[in-house]
Amino acid sequence: MKAQTFSLTGTKQDEIDLPKVFLTPLREDLIHKAYVNLDSHHYQRQGRYPAAGMNVVAMSNDPPTGHGQARVARIRGGGPRRGQAAGVAMVRGGRQAHPPTSEKVIHKKLNKKEKRFALCSAIAATASKDIIASRGHVVEKIQSFPMVVSDDIEKVTKAKEISKILDALNLSADVQRLEKRKARSGRSAIRGRKTKVGKSVLFVTKDPKNLAKACGSIPGIDVCAASALSVLDLAPGSKPARLTVYTKSALDEISKIKSPHLELMEALQ
Repeated sequence: MKAQTFSLTGTKQDEIDLPKVFLTPLREDLIHKAYVNLDSHHYQRQGRYPAAGMNVVAMSNDPPTGHGQARVARIRGGGPRRGQAAGVAMVRGGRQAHPPTSEKVIHKKLNKKEKRFALCSAIAATASKDIIASRGHVVEKIQSFPMVVSDDIEKVTKAKEISKILDALNLSADVQRLEKRKARSGRSAIRGRKTKVGKSVLFVTKDPKNLAKACGSIPGIDVCAASALSVLDLAPGSKPARLTVYTKSALDEISKIKSPHLELMEALQ
């Protein structure tokens, strides 16, 4: 399987052989399973302060009978809350009966082979124009998939230069697609989530340091190192496939991925 490479000005260069990872069949079920698994790893555990509702001096009457009151612990001493019931779950300002604890395990687990297969499948999906278009990306003017550019793009450090490269590679139409999004209303806007940034082009490079700095001010564009590539980057929302641009050196890193299904494919050839 071959792919056309492009320069930063959009001119065609040579054709290169793609890694065997791009021959992996599409498995949307595994991609969804891996996405849910990896997405759970950044969740924050929910819990309660152990002393919530218990920071009071409340004691039961001793003996607890003969006072015309319920046998509930009441606040001692003076003050506006003197005599009020406290320190138990059923009263106003009391503790919760069975609060969630921070010891609960919320990180989902996934088999290593399934995780690797899902990553390879998500990478292979970036070579299909139909799958990328089905996710909503604007790819009418793009002819070659997956998109491969020269390693010179890793030296770019300014947003002005990236804008010219996007125009030359016919990627600017997909970036402008995000500008048409309307502001959200309702409860999400009240809570500070009025705008929601979508996902556009993903650059996969060997060294993302300079390029990430240049793309930082352009909404929707992400830069990822090939060694740290994840299903979260390639299939946002667990839906493949994202419009992805690879560098030549990034494909060399991707070719180092080892998976049992790739070994099986080689054995059957």
